[in-house]
Amino acid sequence: MMGRSLLVVGALATVGLLATAVLGYSLAEPFDVSLLSTHLIVAVVTCLLLLFSHCWILFYLIGTGKALKEAVAEHGLEREIAERTKWFKTRSNPWLMLAMMLAMATFVVGGGVATGAVVSWVHHGLFVVTVAVQLWALWVEYEVLTENERLLRSVDRRLRQRAANEA
Repeated sequence: MMGRSLLVVGALATVGLLATAVLGYSLAEPFDVSLLSTHLIVAVVTCLLLLFSHCWILFYLIGTGKALKEAVAEHGLEREIAERTKWFKTRSNPWLMLAMMLAMATFVVGGGVATGAVVSWVHHGLFVVTVAVQLWALWVEYEVLTENERLLRSVDRRLRQRAANEA
């Protein structure tokens, strides 16, 4: 359930990226200060949501992985269960980190464009790459969190059955 909630926040961040783009592409030289301010505020909120969701998914996978490893050790379950948790992190962490870094870079470079220190095509190019990576990261998160939840339920069911049989 927690993983799905974080996935929803990540999806909202993706929508925020698109809303930020609409505002950004509505800007015309010389910049309309009120529209630029709105673009900046939406960009800040979007970046924070994106960072929040990806960071918490990283922590969530670490926490559930630790819990599953402890269950394997304590109850003598198959070691493959603990190994599976490593795959979750190996599959998702690079994409989550890349999505976060690109979002921050796009935000910072956008400030450079607003001050005239950076040409706008750099910001546009970074934005396109950021959206593509964010969409892919969201898909990877969905796959990993779905499989993680399935594994958690499976182990929980097995431990409950074992406890009921021992009682």
